[in-house]
Amino acid sequence: MTLADQILSFQKNLKLNIKLPKGVQAMNPYQDKIALSLCEKFYKKFYGDEGPRTMILGINPGRHGGGITGIPFTDPVKLESLGIKNDFQKKRELSADFIYQMIDGFGGAKEFYQKFYFSAISPLGFTKDEKNLNYYDVKGLPELLDKFIVECMNLQLLWGLNKTICFCLGEGENFKFLNKLNTKYSFFEEIISLPHPRFIMQYRRKKVKEYIDLYLQRLILPNR
Repeated sequence: MTLADQILSFQKNLKLNIKLPKGVQAMNPYQDKIALSLCEKFYKKFYGDEGPRTMILGINPGRHGGGITGIPFTDPVKLESLGIKNDFQKKRELSADFIYQMIDGFGGAKEFYQKFYFSAISPLGFTKDEKNLNYYDVKGLPELLDKFIVECMNLQLLWGLNKTICFCLGEGENFKFLNKLNTKYSFFEEIISLPHPRFIMQYRRKKVKEYIDLYLQRLILPNR
């Protein structure tokens, strides 16, 4: 099986069988046939081999990016730019804007995705009052998700992904939570944090180039 086959199988079987806190809803784009077909095109294009990849873990998908397309940090606009046409509303996501600027700086999507695989601590996203919700924003939700998150991580690591190093997007709560899990389950030997793209685009937009350089420096050095 190629890496694409394993990723797609994982996505098709993603289910969250827990009772969520009041007002919190899960987003599962993989239950949508259109999103799933786009995932097939994307992953077969960039992961149709058996080569190892290094994980980059976000928080959880947002409703304008991975929560629609099923592909982390990839909104409908970015999909089109990769040659994958879609009928989704062409709404941009801030995090995706930063990530694809960084990918261009790395050498383009083909070169980047040959080395890295994006996922998230929670591969499914959440909303409350029709707004994005981070898994750690609601008291008790991380504990409810603990089993789901650990199972998802272990399943993905079965694909031969790099266990020596992992990159975590978010230097605060996401990094703290991942380190806590890693101490208990020893997923990776080392976890390197990076400022979250949303934080950069919302609060440090004038310094985007500096942050892209920071990303490239941290991502490239361990892979030399």
